[in-house]
Amino acid sequence: QVQLVESGGGLVQAGGSLRLSCAASRSIFSINRMHWFRQAPGKQRELVATITSAGSTSYADSVKGRFTISRDNAKNTMYLQMNSLKPEDTAVYYCNTAISGSVYWGQGTQVTVSS
Repeated sequence: QVQLVESGGGLVQAGGSLRLSCAASRSIFSINRMHWFRQAPGKQRELVATITSAGSTSYADSVKGRFTISRDNAKNTMYLQMNSLKPEDTAVYYCNTAISGSVYWGQGTQVTVSS
């Protein structure tokens, strides 16, 4: 079992940057995959980025080259560095993982990008 708490969201102008954090309530060293999702108003939740325990990463096409996912096992925290933000990046961002068949979500953090 794990609790996930996101932070770092806010209001930023287009072209700006934000770094989101996802703090876990237990060690993430043995957690294989961790993800960032986002959900914009009126849209389905979508996968933004994934990082494995080995450090392999993957990204949605819409954020490739602009977003970077990372994890610090010593701090039990996952990050999402978001650069060159666009208004279409506006959404609630959630971290997510699965442990022993159970899926866990954070409460989300709002990111708003103004044009």
